[in-house]
Amino acid sequence: MMLMPSASASLTESKEKRGIYSMKGAANGVVELILYGDVGWDFTAKQIATDLRAMGKVSQINAYIQSGGGDVMDGMAIYNILARWPCQKSICIESVAASMASVICMAFDTVIMPSNAFLMIHSNWGGAVGTADDLREYADLLDKWRSSMGKAYQDKAGGKLSDEQLGQFFKEDTWLSAQEAVALGLADEVIEPMQMAASINFKRLKDFNNMPKALQTLLAQQGNIGATTPNSPAPAANPPTPAASVPAPAAPSQADIQAAAITFNAERISGINAAFATFPQLAELKNSCIADANINADKAKDMILAKLGEGVTPCAVQPKSVIIHASNGNIVGDSIRAQLMARAGHEAAQKDNGYGSYNLRELARASLADRGIGCAGMNVMQMVGLAFTHTSSDFGNIMLDVANKSVLKGWAEAAETFERIAKKGQLSDFKVAHRVGMGEFKSLPEVKDGAEYKYITVGDHAEKIALATYGGIFTLTRQTVINDDMDMLMGVPMKMGKAAKRTIGDLFWAVLTKNAKMNDGKALFHADHGNLASGAPSVEAFSIAAELMESQMIGESPLNIMPAFALVPPNLKRAVLQIIQSTSVKGTDANSGIANPIRDFVEVLSEPRLKAKSDKEWYLSAAQGEDTIEVAYLDGIDTPYIEQQQGFTVDGVATKVRIDAGVSPLDHRGLVKSTGV
Repeated sequence: MMLMPSASASLTESKEKRGIYSMKGAANGVVELILYGDVGWDFTAKQIATDLRAMGKVSQINAYIQSGGGDVMDGMAIYNILARWPCQKSICIESVAASMASVICMAFDTVIMPSNAFLMIHSNWGGAVGTADDLREYADLLDKWRSSMGKAYQDKAGGKLSDEQLGQFFKEDTWLSAQEAVALGLADEVIEPMQMAASINFKRLKDFNNMPKALQTLLAQQGNIGATTPNSPAPAANPPTPAASVPAPAAPSQADIQAAAITFNAERISGINAAFATFPQLAELKNSCIADANINADKAKDMILAKLGEGVTPCAVQPKSVIIHASNGNIVGDSIRAQLMARAGHEAAQKDNGYGSYNLRELARASLADRGIGCAGMNVMQMVGLAFTHTSSDFGNIMLDVANKSVLKGWAEAAETFERIAKKGQLSDFKVAHRVGMGEFKSLPEVKDGAEYKYITVGDHAEKIALATYGGIFTLTRQTVINDDMDMLMGVPMKMGKAAKRTIGDLFWAVLTKNAKMNDGKALFHADHGNLASGAPSVEAFSIAAELMESQMIGESPLNIMPAFALVPPNLKRAVLQIIQSTSVKGTDANSGIANPIRDFVEVLSEPRLKAKSDKEWYLSAAQGEDTIEVAYLDGIDTPYIEQQQGFTVDGVATKVRIDAGVSPLDHRGLVKSTGV
């Protein structure tokens, strides 16, 4: 059966890239994302995921989209990647977000539309070739994809879009104006109209039905849907013939005009965003600059200076002026952040910081005063609540930054022995993955001169591993600020960071103490696996256990695995250290000449969780990186995420700490257990 799933009518077109995709980082973790063209071709899920990971810590994504849609599967992948990325996200629809492009917009917290822009919704479509059963199966698949698209719209709308409305939208090409999209909850803000640059695939748009007249007129004027340009002069009856010696210059093609317009507009927007990168309080002015095609980066800078100078009166004498620490342009905000970081112990105190003696309440008031927000007549509770909730106040974000640092500090300072042993892995989603252990590949066969290479098959004993999410919530409240309670910025988040790492440690050691079942149906430590020993710690007992590991085979080929760690409960630590580190064997005369055959053959690690299970059992493990026990993290990010609830409340802001991890045994051959008796 041949399948062609799509959300628009362009799969049979010639695939020549004509859009623009770019991702650029700016100050303070702000990322600019431009998505012009076909979904799944001009920009793909793989590109976006790869580039986002390379950006490091991202605090804000500002995206701009101009697209007639494209591939459903790639579009849903883009939606899921952006929806789960832990930061604030906004997107501006330059003129049209149609079909699958409109689904991608639903992943953003804020969707901005110029008043002359459109959002188009319709059902996905596709083709299949095969038996009747194949076609029925494909119809079911299309329904499932449409359901996924519908959930994206309804999640964004937050209850404003009923099932009946959505079903009607899917029946035909439904074009929503900016005002209609906002009314339905599919967009959040309408800005001044923009000049529609020729920056999308008009061949894709011409196949859609019910196109608004305003958009038809624009496309007709640009010669993209077969109409002639209004009021164009009629051709001369007898046009003059150019001289043969002077060839007529070639007129630029429509594609050239479109490409030039795309490049110019992208560079203009990029320049404006760079100019506003350190002035988040001027978001409204930035949007108006982007909406006006006549404003470039230079004009935007002049407008920024003019805006910052509004209401400011020069003062000749300032006998009690505050010396403010300056860094990236947000002068007061940076000084407040520096003071809180110093109080929390994350950074050194700055001697020239005029806010160095301020408590939390005073810093909240200063953040409001910096933005020109009056709080005269307010009581303390009202003033602090305003510092949290006002759109131009950055006090709440600064508090979260400090709490975030505290969480990560707690994670880093948590002493966990599993990090010395575990094999660190990476998973890209929450599906069950399979890992092949060290014993699944035998020796490579000889390839004689001129002979073909043979395929090597993998056995069916691959072990399963899957991610799970672990986390908790703490709240920064007005009371925290009023009481100058630094423990809520330091102690509680640090404890949550330590708890996050302790959670991973619990999962790791449970694999050993609970003797996890392997894919072959047998326990990790089993006589059939050749990794189960007995005896209290002694030279002989360690020698026998080490020999079990060193004798592991695959078929007739030895694996040559060597022990690297002895894992023991705390009550056995000192006795085991004496056995392993002594120069002679216990019970013999030091001058007898009988050397200790296992002296320093492994490193001894003590773990309290082992004693909770048994104060006699002990283990040997191969070196880190060998296939023993894997600890995998989502996208390889091995630190906790800090996620903030949508928007501040008057009482404060709830913050979620989470870690996505999976722990599983990979292979029994690199581990040996002794019952200890």
